Amino acid sequence: MIIKESILRAMGAEVDTYNVSEIIFSEGDVPGYYYQIIDGEVKLNNYSEEGKEILQNILEKGQSIGESLLFMDKKYPVNAIATRLCSIIKLSKPKFFRLLEKYPDVWIDINKFISESLYFKQVMTMNLCSKSPASKLKILMDYLKNSHEVEEKFCYQIPLTRQQMANLTGLCVETTIRTLKTMEKKKILRIKNRKILY
Repeated sequence: MIIKESILRAMGAEVDTYNVSEIIFSEGDVPGYYYQIIDGEVKLNNYSEEGKEILQNILEKGQSIGESLLFMDKKYPVNAIATRLCSIIKLSKPKFFRLLEKYPDVWIDINKFISESLYFKQVMTMNLCSKSPASKLKILMDYLKNSHEVEEKFCYQIPLTRQQMANLTGLCVETTIRTLKTMEKKKILRIKNRKILY
């Protein structure tokens, strides 16, 4: 968790609930709140001119959403949509900056999270240059596993669907499924009850 819920509540934060597919904010909206996921999952996405979804990231419990935009006068470049029933605590932008003044140590946690987000973007941008579907999927799974500090083989369950993995790597879902099966045969991963263990 980036900011303790008790600190957010003390500064006047409110909790909102979002159902599956409900929009938290849309591309082009002006950032007005600091959002942090108490429970659930949120996807950040865009849509191409043809209407194809481009998945940018998937955020989980304890992560914040779009916090970097609060530090600049820019509109959201993505949509934030609940993929599971979500409880999200939100704090208005003016109160968020008062919180940072009152609790300067929170700056370090915010900077760390923004740095991790930038690192993920750099990894995924590099991933787009790879032509091998197996390499694309391995880079994504390595990133996820390393971010959860798991080292043992086949002990980390990939928390993404095949469709989400395809969207994040720029592959079609059929190629993703086929490649994962090939990787299983090569003992790079295991598939048990449709779950990917890496």
